[in-house]
Amino acid sequence: MLTQSQDATDSAPPRSSLLKRALRVEWLGQTIASVSWIASVFTYGISSTGDWLQLLAASAWLVANLATLNSSES
Repeated sequence: MLTQSQDATDSAPPRSSLLKRALRVEWLGQTIASVSWIASVFTYGISSTGDWLQLLAASAWLVANLATLNSSES
């Protein structure tokens, strides 16, 4: 019984570890940059195909940053 609960906790990253990774300068800088890029696309308006491509690129960058929080790498 103890082994099962221990295995279950080992598979999920500790909350403090997730917070530590999220507060790293590299991750924060890239995330702020991608969110700012998304905000700028909406601020200046979406009027052409290029604007949609920029929104797609910025969104993909944000998703990639969020995905790194779930990686097993610390």
